[in-house]
Amino acid sequence: MALGTFLHKRLKGCGYAFKGAVTLLKTEASIQVQAFIAVVMTIAGFYFNITATEWMIQIIAIGLIMSLEGMNTAVEAIADFIHPDFHVKIGHIKDIAAGAVFITAITAVVIGLIIYIPYFKELIFS
Repeated sequence: MALGTFLHKRLKGCGYAFKGAVTLLKTEASIQVQAFIAVVMTIAGFYFNITATEWMIQIIAIGLIMSLEGMNTAVEAIADFIHPDFHVKIGHIKDIAAGAVFITAITAVVIGLIIYIPYFKELIFS
């Protein structure tokens, strides 16, 4: 395969991925909430001047949450497409996907607390 063809296909794939991310942000309330929280946490990071390591951990947590929300949305869409009516097994699959998001969200909250509690303590007690 020629390098030009390879690069063209990769760029085309990036275009589809970007389109998917924009679609998620425009249409899914759960990802909109997560994006808002990500913006708030980013502003907090700048305000408190968190360390490079804290930035990396925060960015990873935000990326995981946003990615998993997207995957959960995809799982739900596929499940609804395959079986539009209520079905116990489809409900179970959707619950598991939502549970994965929940676990990651709780982990992100704990990470946020670990990063920001010392900064809030310093702000309050100084």
